[in-house]
Amino acid sequence: MLNLTHVYKTFNPGTINERAALTDLSLQVEDGDFITIIGSNGAGKSTLFNAISGVFYTDAGRIELDGEDITMMPEHKRSRKIGRLFQDPMLGSAPGMTVEENLALAAGTGSWLSRISKKEKQMFKEKLALLDMGLEDRMKQPVGLLSGGQRQALTLMMATINPPRLLLLDEHTAALDPATAEKVLAITKEVVAGEKITCLMITHNLESALSFGNRTIMMDSGRIIFDVAGEKREHLSSEDLLNAFKQEAGHMLDNDRILLEK
Repeated sequence: MLNLTHVYKTFNPGTINERAALTDLSLQVEDGDFITIIGSNGAGKSTLFNAISGVFYTDAGRIELDGEDITMMPEHKRSRKIGRLFQDPMLGSAPGMTVEENLALAAGTGSWLSRISKKEKQMFKEKLALLDMGLEDRMKQPVGLLSGGQRQALTLMMATINPPRLLLLDEHTAALDPATAEKVLAITKEVVAGEKITCLMITHNLESALSFGNRTIMMDSGRIIFDVAGEKREHLSSEDLLNAFKQEAGHMLDNDRILLEK
């Protein structure tokens, strides 16, 4: 489904600020995988997502999606098959547009936003009701008036209203309070399972890394150092993940958010 082969990315090469962000990284993602990703600060997690989504071109290596080489494909073309959510709830939606207008834009319905049909509005309302946040009764309100959790849930709905082949979740609950984050994660799990979307999710929560999806990988210094799935993963604890990281990386995990939520 998704294959990265010997991918490299270095920022500011040849300068005092040179930094190797991805180093000989290879990853094979199967159709239907839901992979959680853990790593230290600066491990290359978001850089990996940027490489996959086409924010920049890699220095070397190959990226394939559904057998197609997308290594040099522009970001806007990749976005037709790849959806992405970021940490910041303010990203991914237009604050001055209404809830239904944002959904119509994401769905690509109609020639003009003013021509959203009654059938489309009903479909949007039904989908919003599934979020259990009352957004189905606020479809005419500007998105900028929503809370962070409501906006992130809406962005998730927008990213999956036309199910992508691949969904990238870049710590999409990190900026939310614990109760809201738990709700958005539950919605995420339901949407991904319901639409059978292949998903990669960066998380700073060790329990989420083990309870969500079917596979967990750990990154350090631009490399994948640990990859576990199946029965072996089912028997791991948060402490086991920390010990595995130390054994493979040679140092303790230094992500403060991870350690605080352990």
